Parts: sequence; structure tokens; C-alpha cells
Amino acid sequence: MDRFVEMATFIRVVRSGSITAAAAQQSIAKSAVSKRLRDLEKRLGVQLLTRTTRRLTLTSAGGEFLERAEAILADVEEAESEAQSARGRLSGRVRVAAPLTFGLMHLSPVIRAFSRANPEVKLDLDLSDRQVDLIEDGFDLAIRIATLADSNLAARPLTSSRHAVVASPGYFAGQPIPQTPEELGSYQCLEYTNRADPSWHYVTPDGKQGSVRLSHHLRANNGEFLRDAAIAGLGIVLQPTFIIYKALESGQLMRLLPDYDWHEVTAYAVYPQTRYLPARVRAFIDYLADYFDRETAYWDMEVAAPQPLKETR
Repeated sequence: MDRFVEMATFIRVVRSGSITAAAAQQSIAKSAVSKRLRDLEKRLGVQLLTRTTRRLTLTSAGGEFLERAEAILADVEEAESEAQSARGRLSGRVRVAAPLTFGLMHLSPVIRAFSRANPEVKLDLDLSDRQVDLIEDGFDLAIRIATLADSNLAARPLTSSRHAVVASPGYFAGQPIPQTPEELGSYQCLEYTNRADPSWHYVTPDGKQGSVRLSHHLRANNGEFLRDAAIAGLGIVLQPTFIIYKALESGQLMRLLPDYDWHEVTAYAVYPQTRYLPARVRAFIDYLADYFDRETAYWDMEVAAPQPLKETR
């Protein structure tokens, strides 16, 4: 067995926390991972991990070997990347995690363009609204649309998205349109359950901050589902403009309280803080940043210049 393969497998086991997770990341059997570990320890003549039914723990020798092995593999990766750059072609696999709706609606064009420009780079895209653990799950980077907490991840801002309170025009047939955030409590509202804070935060036209916490008629963990529910007249929803911009342009949804500013979110590319970032990963992040780099995101054009709202009678 190639000693670099053994080292890489050992690192994956430690960073993912289990043989099962390391096997899944490499798409091989657990028995193969176990054999690589045994062969590595036998070749080195030391025990690197202590194994129980519940956990794996690094020995003192394992901790020292882990540090050196990561440095060695980083040097190998760097040398290969420099060689690839010299010939003007990148290769290898990039594993990317991204939010489901954002990925479906906005990532296809940039991924197609990157793939055409770098045909030897294999992209492995995981679209899900769950927040993955990049180290444990073996991802090179993730796109996160949120206020980032302190972590051991590096982050590069890509773009931003405003929020808007919207509903179907037909929803207000025979009833007045709310004129203040507090009045939203008299209507059926829709809630996105993956939001850490369920309150709807806003800034008034005169600059005062406020928030409302509403009773919700319908709750779901997917933004597209809630957008379509609002279009169908099931209630009022607060959503990022990258989900609702086409429905606003077509008139299927209309903005409520357009003079209020609702919170804005930033989309980041996040990745592990390692000594060396592979050239193919760095190139993909650069591609994302260049693609989304504009003063006003295309999904915010509809709300960039608020229009007076007329009540439906």
C-alpha cells in the first residue's frame, strides 16, 4: 500500500472521528480503512490510535505523526498544484456543500462555466439546507448564507441578499394591507424553520430598529416551498430576495412595508484554515467571487428602488 494513501487515510479517520466516516468520505469499505490503519501501525512499529467500541483516541505517537503527516501531504499537494499551474491546467476533485434553494437557483451557471474552463477538475456538489461539518464530512468548502459565528473556518464574502416581506396580491382581496410590522400579527404568516432567530427584524423609515415575533400558520424548512405557498395565497412570508425576485418581477408576489429595511444576509465561501489551500479549491472560490461580484446583486434589483404600495380594494 502506498504510504501516502495510508497517511491520508489516517488523517481522515482522526479528523472525521471514526473509521465509518472516513470510509464514507473515500467511498471504500470500513474493512479497507481498518486494514490501512493496521498496515501503517505495523510498518511504523507504534500504535497511533487506541480503539474502543465508542471512540478513537490518538496516542502521543499518533499526535506527533498526525502533525507531521498533515504537513507532508500539504507539501505534496502544493508541489502538485504548482506543477499543474505551470502547465496551465488544474485537476482533482473539489467537494462543495451549498444550501439547496440557492444552489438550484443560482449555482448552475457558474459551475457550468468553471467546468468548461477546467475540464480536469471534478466537482462533487452536495445541496442541502443542513449545515455540514467540513472537516468531519470531508468537504473542501461550503457556501453559507448567514451571520457567521467564530470558528476554525476561513471565510470569503461572495455576495449579499436583502430580505422582503411579501404576499400574493390576491391574498388582500377584501382586507386592508398592513401598514406597520405590528399589524402583520393579524394575518396568516409563513415561517422558515431553519432560521436561528424566528423574529422578523427591521429598521423603520426613520432609522429605528425593531422586531416582531409572529404566530405562523405554516412552517417549513425550505424557502422555495414557502415562496410557492405565498404565491398560492396561503399567507405572508419574510424571504431573501434571491428566492423571490422572479415572483416579484412577474407580479405573483408584492412587497409589503416597502419603506422598512429588513435584515440583509451575506453569502460566504467557507473552508478549513489549512497551511495550504489546493489550487483547484482556490480557483473555484475565485470563480465564485468573480461571478457574484457586482454592486447590486441581480436578485436585489427589484427592491433597490422601493415603489409606493397601493391598497387592493
